[in-house]
Amino acid sequence: MSTPDFDVVVVGSGFGAAIAAWRLATQGRSVLILERGRRYAPGEFPRDPRDTARIFWDGEHPESSAGLYEVRFHSGIATTVASGVGGGSLIYANNLVRPDAEVFAQWPRPFSAQMLEPLFGRIEEVLTPSPVPDLYRLPKRTMFRDAASALGRPVFDTRQAVSWMTPTNPGQGHCVLCAECEFGCNHGAKNTVDFTFLREAMAAGAKLWTSCLVSHVLPCASLAYGRPASYTVQYRDLGTGREARVTGRRVVLAAGTLGTAEILLRSRESGALPALSGRLGHGFSGNGDFLATLQGSRVALDPWYGPDVTSVMKFSGGGPLFTLAAPSFNQATMNYLASLGQGREHHASWLSNLAWPHLGAALRMTFAAGLVGKPLALAMPGAGPADRMSCLFALGRDNANGRLVLKQGRLDIEWNYAEENRGLIDAMRAAMRQVGDFYGATMAPLATWDLFEKTMTVHPLGGCAMANSSAEGVVDTSGQVFGYPGLHVSDASVIPSSIGFHPVLTISAVALKFADDMVKMAL
Repeated sequence: MSTPDFDVVVVGSGFGAAIAAWRLATQGRSVLILERGRRYAPGEFPRDPRDTARIFWDGEHPESSAGLYEVRFHSGIATTVASGVGGGSLIYANNLVRPDAEVFAQWPRPFSAQMLEPLFGRIEEVLTPSPVPDLYRLPKRTMFRDAASALGRPVFDTRQAVSWMTPTNPGQGHCVLCAECEFGCNHGAKNTVDFTFLREAMAAGAKLWTSCLVSHVLPCASLAYGRPASYTVQYRDLGTGREARVTGRRVVLAAGTLGTAEILLRSRESGALPALSGRLGHGFSGNGDFLATLQGSRVALDPWYGPDVTSVMKFSGGGPLFTLAAPSFNQATMNYLASLGQGREHHASWLSNLAWPHLGAALRMTFAAGLVGKPLALAMPGAGPADRMSCLFALGRDNANGRLVLKQGRLDIEWNYAEENRGLIDAMRAAMRQVGDFYGATMAPLATWDLFEKTMTVHPLGGCAMANSSAEGVVDTSGQVFGYPGLHVSDASVIPSSIGFHPVLTISAVALKFADDMVKMAL
């Protein structure tokens, strides 16, 4: 059987991939989408803590454990990303936020807040975001708004890509206010890309192959003037274990910051793409993500009632720019978090014998138990009632100085994060303590910060930054890889700085600009 041939092969199926596939397929291009994970219909997201193979993606053994979440503990920072048709849209908190103009001040031209404005609007036309309706009386939202007022900080309710009362798209349901947004919505209330951009792409003829783990991209025979006629994408079929290849006249890498960088690093190391920019892997950002808990609020918050996040505070002017939200989760998870206790002593009691690189198993076990609220033997009492508990989540302008590298064939992130971003972290922790004081609660950072001064990001950015030249970045301002016409990147890896706001709308707008440019390019 001959290898299929497509105009465009898209690697990944998250926001960047789906937008590229949608624009190109609806313009008559033959498009193939390769996704390493599986499809999830409403009701199919994992909740059984014993079924870890469906909850977690194991990079060492994806054939047997190809779940929804991939958690990695790198040298400099930990990361959590999604795997499945729809990518990060499956587990993000639904928030579509337009960042302040200053975020784009150092981006390559033509990018600016003004230039991105119409692109933001086009994304919103598809994802139809709106705030949580005011008719829902949410104690956690009221308390957070009151805290912002007391601190003199601007606060806004986030617009969320959610069907609150009436399903937006066929096959969807509506929000039941169960605070399971980041676990995969089993009610189909989230306007994820599988219900929107991907569905439209497939209606226009795009093909989707799941369980395809891409490892390399290789140029095929060149045409005149040195332009490759096409590219070969090498992947492993996780269902059969077989290695396979497919060709595309253009290839769009959109496997997420970690996935795309890993494919390009491996392709350069193998000699397939030797001319990739020396900036490949540089400029990684965790978007300043910093997580803590509030325990023992003076009033009941009912944290499991509503979406995960309702509102965002802004901190700027004279100090580091960052934003702050108060995510919370379903009742089972909040009960479990409360059972773990609070503060440095409790954290140390169950983590003190574990080294940073080996925390993955403990975290997977802890997270899985939290889905159904079953405390483990390593749980400690002391956090107080679960209905008086919340998380705090800050997103800030870190220095984006991380570096993605391959070490013995495995992706790592080198970064002295704590020392290089001390001012930002201190400012975020001070703000969290102020919010905690208003709540009458105790604030405790993520345990890994207390023990190791290491944090975790759920918003990895950069590593394949867009720029005006290969000396400054990996792709141009249309997303095309320097030195390799027809090879493109369209995901969070192209973002050239930290954002400090929820990043999905920005990533999507950039991907839409790239897709528009690709439509204009000859095959």
